[in-house]
Amino acid sequence: MGRAWAIIERELRRFRRSPTLIVVSLVFPIAQLLVLGYAFGGNVKHLKVGIVDQTRGLPAVRLRELCGAVAANVGTFETTEYRDQGGALADLRNGRLNGVLVIPPDFSWRTLEQNHPRVALVEDNTDNFVAATLGASVSNLIAAYNQPPAGPARIPGQVTLEVVEVYPYVPYIQYLLPGSIVMSIFMMVMIGGGIIYIDDKARGLHEGYLVTPITKFELIAGFNLSGTIKAVIAGVVLMTIGSLIAGIPDPFAPLRLLRLVLVIVVTAFSLISFMFLLMVRVNDPLVPRATFGLLNTFLYFPSGAVYPQQGFPPWMQAIAVADPFTYAVHAFKSLLLKNTGMGPIVPDLAYLAVFSVVTMAAATLLFRRTL
Repeated sequence: MGRAWAIIERELRRFRRSPTLIVVSLVFPIAQLLVLGYAFGGNVKHLKVGIVDQTRGLPAVRLRELCGAVAANVGTFETTEYRDQGGALADLRNGRLNGVLVIPPDFSWRTLEQNHPRVALVEDNTDNFVAATLGASVSNLIAAYNQPPAGPARIPGQVTLEVVEVYPYVPYIQYLLPGSIVMSIFMMVMIGGGIIYIDDKARGLHEGYLVTPITKFELIAGFNLSGTIKAVIAGVVLMTIGSLIAGIPDPFAPLRLLRLVLVIVVTAFSLISFMFLLMVRVNDPLVPRATFGLLNTFLYFPSGAVYPQQGFPPWMQAIAVADPFTYAVHAFKSLLLKNTGMGPIVPDLAYLAVFSVVTMAAATLLFRRTL
């Protein structure tokens, strides 16, 4: 037991000499409790719904007023009126709307004649949480519309709601696939880039780099590019296997594959640059291993990979705005679940590219070319 205790004492002394590791070890359980506690719950609010009123009659006005009341009070969804149904559906497919409420031309006279008046809710069903919340909210609105008024009935007739889904049924495994691809890239990033340099410093191998004429930028670029290559390989493998397991329709379409590989490359480089920035001044090889769980929690769950961001509290939504995972997950969802073109993912690629440039420039400035 004496030799075993010597090892225990050595590890405890080593742990005490790393205050960062101690703080992270204490903070991580609390942070995980907060993030996971809110990531899988909360009421989905502030959904975007387009209203296409093709009749403009009094019954339709009352229905639009009820929609406005929901937006002003409960806040489950916010409405935008469209004159053209095609424009509303185009915005729905491009992700600007979560649903489109269509009031057909014969709605008013069918309501007055009590002849089965109907409205249609066209949903973006790639997000089952949002679709279910929106469908339930509009169904409750129609039920309220059908309630007889307190006084004499001026607008008789019952309205029925027809829900139209734009895309085929999306099982939850397909919904999780985009986040899983980003996570696989990040897992490879965590063992590359800045982590390799920390291990080299721990072994004394970094001295060989510093006695050469290589510049700081070239050294960082070399680590980042090598890490990007490994992360791209991991992302492509998981994308291919995951698409087959999840049953993604037509997963090997050439244009879709080309766009997906582009997103993987940009995502991998942005994450490897971010990781190098975090580790550029770290010397203790235990610190990055202790921060992996914290980074996973604060990057993965606020991104909307497992639950829609509309259900998050404001502080988590603020994290999601800056989180590179958010834009990578959105781009993968657009391509894998909706098979969109480049238009909807250009803002995501632009953010990730700018994020890469900023983090790599900051890492270069902070890098110390010393032993």
